[in-house]
Amino acid sequence: MATLLIRDAAHVETFDDADRVLRDASIFVRDGAIEAIGPAADLPREADRVVDARGCIVIPGLVNTHHHFYQTLTRAVPGTQDVELFDWLTTLYPIWARLTPESLRSATAVACAELLLSGCTTSMDHTYLWPNGCRVDDEIEVAREIGIRFHAARGSMSVGQSQGGLPPDAVVEDEPAILADTQRVIETFHDAKRFAMTRVVVAPCSPFSVSPDLMRQSAALARSYGVHCHTHLAETLDEERYCIEKFGYRPVELAEQLGWLGADVWHAHMVHPSAAEVATLGATQTGVAHCPSSNMRLGSGIAPIRALVDAGARVGIGVDGSASNDSSSLLDEVRHAMLLQRVGRGAKAASAREMLRLGTRGGAAVLGRDDVGYLAPGMAADFAGVRIDSLALAGGAVHDPLAALVFCRPPNVDFTIVNGVPVVEHGAFTKLDVERLVAKHNELARAMVSAPRLGSG
Repeated sequence: MATLLIRDAAHVETFDDADRVLRDASIFVRDGAIEAIGPAADLPREADRVVDARGCIVIPGLVNTHHHFYQTLTRAVPGTQDVELFDWLTTLYPIWARLTPESLRSATAVACAELLLSGCTTSMDHTYLWPNGCRVDDEIEVAREIGIRFHAARGSMSVGQSQGGLPPDAVVEDEPAILADTQRVIETFHDAKRFAMTRVVVAPCSPFSVSPDLMRQSAALARSYGVHCHTHLAETLDEERYCIEKFGYRPVELAEQLGWLGADVWHAHMVHPSAAEVATLGATQTGVAHCPSSNMRLGSGIAPIRALVDAGARVGIGVDGSASNDSSSLLDEVRHAMLLQRVGRGAKAASAREMLRLGTRGGAAVLGRDDVGYLAPGMAADFAGVRIDSLALAGGAVHDPLAALVFCRPPNVDFTIVNGVPVVEHGAFTKLDVERLVAKHNELARAMVSAPRLGSG
């Protein structure tokens, strides 16, 4: 049985039920799970593989609850830099229509690499258009190669502009085909076991790109297999107006009518729920993926995270799409989550510890996992270490290492361990050739953005 020892960490934040903070501690791992954690003097000194954690703060692996990997190809594209969501989407849909299996695989690798360097060990992805032969399979294969724990959302769009939706008809799918492929993906890839590296999520895109019937059928399909449901909801006031005009309901009211609330559902953004809707989301333990950078970048607003947490909703943090962020650093997102709540509600609205908890245990709860998100015997060996003697944390970590991680400029990690396997060590990937990846990715991104757009002569 393979063993791993994280030895002599200066500081360990467990986020366990007792919220233990350990100093001069080690973590002993056997076959991908934590066997023991505690003072270094009380744990073994050797293992099959040893990671020297002297001078590091160790935290549970962060959990990313919302992303669009493919958007790493379209960061900072002219015409998208200073617009709100609907104009941003209508500019990018024709570009995304050129996505290929090769570019999707490259985008997945880039996004996963960035996430791992920020201490993220579990991520979902929400891809909702599948042109030119792209499949969820492409993403899953790359995520497995890189070694990140992955929740693959089989997203979809079915209502194009000719039917009153926002996306062009060329990027939407037939609903029977969507449901058939979603079932295929679940049956092929979903692993419900504890410590699973791959799970599948059913994820129609949004109220303005799918029909109510597809929302109902998607939820029924997901529940027949015991998998979770995800969509965008209440992100902008434009969406709110669209739902009221087209369906006669506000977004959260519509979700309730369609059976899209509950412990097996989570929604991205949730910027504009009413006070009554916040109470409903809490009472039903519906999940929310808070995406602060995207909400700021697109001018969408400030999500009422404090109120949602206090109401009992499951709340995690997501980086959102890399074309509306424009990065995949979850530790940076934790920082922005804290700062943005303070802009809206004052300096006591959110602490560094609270927001890092949302980025770990909160995200695990949103994804429906009881095996990641905190450090304790019997939990998955998913964690990250950051040097506290780095330039970014100088003058901060000596006072409060955890607070320094969030208040100071988020540094890259020194190591990231997923399922007991070092994926990043000494700040570098153990298997991934980043220079080659970036060169190819830039080539694909140039070609994708510069090609003639749909509908052009």
